[in-house]
Amino acid sequence: MTFPRKVKFDEHGLIPAIIQDASSGEVLMLAYMNKEALQRTLKTRKTHFYSRSRRKLWLKGESSGHIQSVRSIFYDCDWDTLLLKVSQKGGACHEGYRSCFFRRAKGTKVQIVGRKVFDPRKVYGT
Repeated sequence: MTFPRKVKFDEHGLIPAIIQDASSGEVLMLAYMNKEALQRTLKTRKTHFYSRSRRKLWLKGESSGHIQSVRSIFYDCDWDTLLLKVSQKGGACHEGYRSCFFRRAKGTKVQIVGRKVFDPRKVYGT
């Protein structure tokens, strides 16, 4: 499976991917894909990413079981950012929240606005 040639990967071979809940519109996370991750995502309809810190491919949910089933993929006007609309099983955030965007700025303070949907210590053993 291939993708349009117009897709622009950065100097590290990566493209940012915004992950959004297909039903609610909630933004769940931002991650990066390389060509192989995008090809695997297109083929399997499950999100695959490239970990910049671990320098390897990973399937979202491979450890936790919190898989993202891809409903649609959009390319932005410059072809350098992806938007994936998904059905999320469980939480998207490794800290146990449904979304990685669970902190809200309140002036100079931070307010937790998300709710935990799983205990990361039980899932990851940390």
